[in-house]
Amino acid sequence: MSAPAVTRAPAGSIVPLAATLLIGAIAALLDTTIVAVALDELGRELAAPISTIQWVTTSYVLAMTAVIPLVGWSVGRFGARAMWLAALGLFLLGSVLSGLAWSAGSLVGFRVLQGLGGGMILPLTQLTLARAAGPDRLGRVMGVVGLIGQLAPISGPILGGLLIDGWGWRWIFFVNVPIVVVSMVMTWRWFPREEERADRRLDLGGLVLLPAGLVALLYALTEGGAPVIAVAGVALLAVFVVRSLRRAGASLLDLRLFADRSFRGGTVMMFVIGVTTWGPMFLLPLYFQQSRGLSAFDAGLALVPQSIGLGLAALLVGRYADRMPPRPLAVAGLAVAVVGTIPFLLTVDPPLLGAALFVRGIGFGVASLPISVALYRTLSPAAIPGATSASNVVQRVGAATGTALMAAILQASGFGDALTWMLVLTALGLAGTVFLPSRERRVKS
Repeated sequence: MSAPAVTRAPAGSIVPLAATLLIGAIAALLDTTIVAVALDELGRELAAPISTIQWVTTSYVLAMTAVIPLVGWSVGRFGARAMWLAALGLFLLGSVLSGLAWSAGSLVGFRVLQGLGGGMILPLTQLTLARAAGPDRLGRVMGVVGLIGQLAPISGPILGGLLIDGWGWRWIFFVNVPIVVVSMVMTWRWFPREEERADRRLDLGGLVLLPAGLVALLYALTEGGAPVIAVAGVALLAVFVVRSLRRAGASLLDLRLFADRSFRGGTVMMFVIGVTTWGPMFLLPLYFQQSRGLSAFDAGLALVPQSIGLGLAALLVGRYADRMPPRPLAVAGLAVAVVGTIPFLLTVDPPLLGAALFVRGIGFGVASLPISVALYRTLSPAAIPGATSASNVVQRVGAATGTALMAAILQASGFGDALTWMLVLTALGLAGTVFLPSRERRVKS
C-alpha cells in the first residue's frame, strides 16, 4: 500500500491554501448553529410541531457524524483535492435545496444531503492543513483553525437572526452559496494535486456497523426514552471494535492508533471538549431568551464576549503549543474556564455574565489548541487522515452527548440545575486532562 504524497508547504504558500480551506469550513461551521434561531419560524411557516422541526438540526448532525469515517479512506483512494471539491459540491446542493424546501419533510431530507457534505468539509480542512504545516508549525496553524472553528458556530445565531428578520428563513441556507462558490474557485488555483494514491480497499462491514451504531446512539440521545435503540447502537459499535481489532486488512477507522498515548489522550479530551462546549452552546441561547427575556438576535449578541475570548486565545497560544507538552496548557485553560462558569450560579447581571463568558472563552481557547495538537504530535504523516477521522467521530459523539444531556436536565429541572451541570461538566473536563501527555514527545518519521 502506498500513501498519498505528503507535501509540506513553504511558509508563504500555506496562506492561500489555508484561506481556501477556511472559507469553505466557515460555511459548514456556521450551519451547525445558524438554524437554531430559525426553528420557531420554521415551525410556523411549514406548519410543523417542534418535535418535527427539531429534526432540521438533528438530521444535519447525524449525517455529519455518519460520513466522517469515510474521510480517511476516500482521501487515500481519490486524493484530498477531489474529495474537497466533492464535499463542497454536496454542501452547496444541499444548501440550495434546503432554501427551496416546501415542507418539513423535504427540508429534513435536504439537510441530510447538506450534512453529508459538511461532515467531510471539517475533517478535510484539518488533515490537509496538518499535512501542509508539518509538526514544527502545527500549533500556529491549528491556532488559526481553532479561531475560525470557535468563532463561526457562535456567530451563527447572530447572523441567523439578522437574515430571518431581514429576508426570511430561506436565506439562512442561501447565504452558504457565495461562500462555497468562492472556496471552489480558490481550490482550482491553490489546492495542490496529489499524484500518489493508496490502494486500500473500503471496509464495507465497518461502513455499515460504525455509522449505524453512531446514528442509533445519537438518535437515542436526542430523542430520549429509547433504550432499545441505545442498546442496539452499543452492540453495533462493540461488534465494530472487535472486528476492527481482529481484521487483518485496514478497517474503516484505524483503532490501533489508540496505542499512541498522545493520540489516545487527545481523542479522549476531544470527546470531553465536545460535551463541555456543545452542551452550553445549546443551553446558553435558551437561557438568555427564556430566562432573561432577550430576543434571538440579542441572545446571539450576548455570546459575543465568549467569541472574543476564544479568538484571542486561539491566536496567542499557537506558538506555545508548538513548544510545550499538551497537559500544562490544557490544565491552565480549563481551570480558567471553570472560573468563568461560576458566575452563572451567582448573578444575573448582564455585564458580569458578559465578563464571565469572555473568561470562559479564553479558557476553552487555551485548552482546545494543545488538545488538537496532541492528536498529531507523535503520529507519522501517513497516519494523519485516519487520526482525523477517528478524532472527529469522537468529538461529534461528545457534542451530541453534551447537547442531549443539557436538554434532558433543562426539561427535567430547569435552568438552575442546567447551569450547575454546566459547571460540573467543565470541572470534569479539567479532571480529564490527566489523560494528556505531560512531557514532550517527538513526531514519528
